[in-house]
Amino acid sequence: MKVAIPKKTVYRLSVYLRCLDRFTEDGVQTASSQALALAAGVKPTQLRKDLTSFGHFGTRGLGYDVLKLREGIAEALGRKQLQPVVLVGVGHLGSALLAYKGFEKESFEIVAGFDVDVKRKRRKTYNQPILQLDKLEHFIRARKIHMGIITVPSTVAQDVANRLVAAGVNAILNFAPNVLHVSSNVVVSNVNLAIELENLSYFRSLAES
Repeated sequence: MKVAIPKKTVYRLSVYLRCLDRFTEDGVQTASSQALALAAGVKPTQLRKDLTSFGHFGTRGLGYDVLKLREGIAEALGRKQLQPVVLVGVGHLGSALLAYKGFEKESFEIVAGFDVDVKRKRRKTYNQPILQLDKLEHFIRARKIHMGIITVPSTVAQDVANRLVAAGVNAILNFAPNVLHVSSNVVVSNVNLAIELENLSYFRSLAES
């Protein structure tokens, strides 16, 4: 049975994984907790606590084997194999996400976009098909897809979420500016860019006061 890791720890594990990717690219084979913590912007004690939440890594006095630790974190985060994702709402934001080439490096692949207007001219170019929204459920079931991205207006976001969940999706990345109501077995991560900018604005003004 997979060990449940706290949400904040999962976020930091994702940060550690990217730091380890950079270490690997730079040819670093072994890293101390101090070096990895510094790269991730956390304290060494926090780093060690996070890593012990899902396994035992490192050798006292020697540090962490970079490749072994990277593999362990990747497995814990479900990144051992490429995961297919569908995107609903191919407007400006949806188009940009479809065109982004970095997802596959992170073990995620947006395999198709869905929209009510598939013939609309779009500035971005991408390889994935854009399909009519009425094909959403069949596509998800046929491909056994469990992850979806919502980039639609708030007025239809809940309906889209309902359709995704009914088809078998149990993890949603939501860019719509409203709270989605889903069953307890479905994980939703909300990305509200306006809220993030508001937070940045507040802390920037606080630092200047």
